[in-house]
This record gives sequence, structure tokens and C-alpha cells, in this order.
Amino acid sequence: MSKPYPIVFEPIIKAKVWGGRRLAEYGKHLSSDQPYGESWELADLASTSTSGGGGDSAHSCIANGELEGKTIQDAITLWGQDLLGDAKLTAEGGFPLLVKYLDAREHLSIQVHPSPAYAKAHPEAHLKTESWFVLEATTGPNGEDPVIYKGFQEGVTKDDLAKAIADGTVPQLMRKELAVAGQCHTLPSGTVHALGAGVLVAEIQTPSDTTFRVYDWAKEYSREGRELHLEQAIECASFEHPPIATHANAFMADGMSAMATMPPKMGSTRDRVSTTEFYTIDVVSASCAAVPILGSDDSGNSPVVVMMPMTMGASIVSESEAFEEVVIEAGQTVLIPAACAKDSILRAGPGTEAVVARVM
Repeated sequence: MSKPYPIVFEPIIKAKVWGGRRLAEYGKHLSSDQPYGESWELADLASTSTSGGGGDSAHSCIANGELEGKTIQDAITLWGQDLLGDAKLTAEGGFPLLVKYLDAREHLSIQVHPSPAYAKAHPEAHLKTESWFVLEATTGPNGEDPVIYKGFQEGVTKDDLAKAIADGTVPQLMRKELAVAGQCHTLPSGTVHALGAGVLVAEIQTPSDTTFRVYDWAKEYSREGRELHLEQAIECASFEHPPIATHANAFMADGMSAMATMPPKMGSTRDRVSTTEFYTIDVVSASCAAVPILGSDDSGNSPVVVMMPMTMGASIVSESEAFEEVVIEAGQTVLIPAACAKDSILRAGPGTEAVVARVM
């Protein structure tokens, strides 16, 4: 029987009308000149929405080791608790996180995911709490400042939202925050939100593809408007302010293109940028250092997902030599089974930035 080891996945690339071409800088193969908006790094969904995942199931394929060519579902079946630890599968038997990169050349639709009350009343809908860690923030194609829309301005009510939907003025109700590389924005399910033009993020979320659109920027970008889901959106929308953004203090904000000319700074830092009931997220900035995958205050027994947006040479090794060294290239994502997590060390080359998500 195969022993658990850190597994690397083949990305699932999604073309989107609002996307760009920057995913290529993070190791993604873009097969044509069309805009690409999403790279699904770790997905285990029995079904997806037509507008989100294309309507089909999505199960990430393993790219390394004995299980190369198998899916995440195969690993769950084979390794069971050694992979999951105390983490629980979804109601459909899927892995409890969905992990992506998003490249927004244009604004994404203003949208909302099911509120807890809506999900309880509609079993086919699933909560989607998500966190966006900003990797790049540049000016949009129409000169837009790179922003994140999250929640409503003070005093906005459900009646105000209904009127704005009818008038086509929903953006005027939204709170906008300037996107800054190194910041993390956590959006509880039910938060009305949109990723702004020019922003590229690493996204960690609960595994749901249920999305209700409120406004689609058709006029602003001269594109065909997609289906809106106004009744459901009004029912799900939260009018509470979402959590404030947090910041990874040592994050290198200049992206992959600047790494080759920057002298390495020896050592490492670790910042906890999000804590939810579903996951925690740390950002590890390291150069020429060996860093435990788990933080000193991490307890429990659950798997860890490591996104490696930037590195010039990194690998994961076992302190007890329980598994062979796993080399990681820039842009790759690794799932470390629960049985391996406490023993795993990140060997970081110059300029390594790792987004480390642990299942709660």
C-alpha cells in the first residue's frame, strides 16, 4: 500500500470573459489567445455551476509520485484518515477546500454566495466562505484603480439593494478598498463582493460553486451581460461589514519578474492572515531557509495546502525521511496529508512566498 506523501496537482485552467494572461507568469499553460481568469489548483467537486465550473464535476489530477495520474478522490480512498486526519469531507464526499488563482483583467461580477439561512433552506446550495490573498494589484484596462468590492456602505438596506438592482446602480452602494499586494480579504458566505480589475489573487475557499450575480459590468466593458440571479441575491445578501483586511508584513509585492534582480534576504517570517471556522491561512516569506510547514502554535490533526506563487527553488522534505523530497516549481500547489504535516519542512530557495492553508 502506498504511503502518504505531499502531492502536487495539475491545474484546471478556466477561460473567463473578465480574465487576462498573467496566469502564465505563475506557471500555467494558456493554450490560446483568449482571456483566462481562473486556475483551479485543488478541486474536488461532484458538480459545478454552468457559469462557474462549466457544469461538470471537477476532481484535481495528481502530477507526482506513485499516484501520478490519479485524482484527489483516489488519494482520499487510498489514504483515508492518513490524508484527512480529523478533517471532514463535504456532504458529497469531497475534499473540504477549493483552491484557485484568479486573474481579473476586468471587474468580476458583483455577486454573493448562499447565506447560512439560504443554504439551510436549499440543500442543493452550499456555503462559500473565501479568502483572497492579493499577489498583484495594477491599474485596470480603463484606468481603474485596483480595488476590492466587499459589503455595502453604512446604512444600506435590503430595500436600497432592490431599488439599485432595478436602477442598475448597485456599484454605488458598495464599499471599495484599494487592493494592496500582501493583503488578505476574507469574505464570509453572504457577503456581496467583487474582485476589481487589475487584481490577481490566491483564493482559498470552502468547496462550493454556488454563485448569484447582482451586477455584471456589461456596459462598462462592452460585453454581453450574463444571467443575473436577483431574487436569490437579495435573499442571501448580508448587510454586516465583513472582516477588515489583514497584511503579511514581509510579502514581496513586486511579483515574479522582480525576483531575479533582488538579493536574497536570509531567514523567514510567518504571518497569520486569516482564521475562519473552516481554515486558517499563513503567509510564509523565506529565503535560503528551512521552515516547518506548521506554525509553532498549530495543533490538531488535519491536512495542509501549500500554494507556492513565487519561488526560485523550493522543496518539501520529511524531517524523519518518511517520504522522498518533493520539488516545487513556482505556481504549483501541494497537498500535505495530515499524517505528514507535523514532519514536513519547507526548504526555501531565494524569494520564496508560500500561502499555507490548514483545514480546521
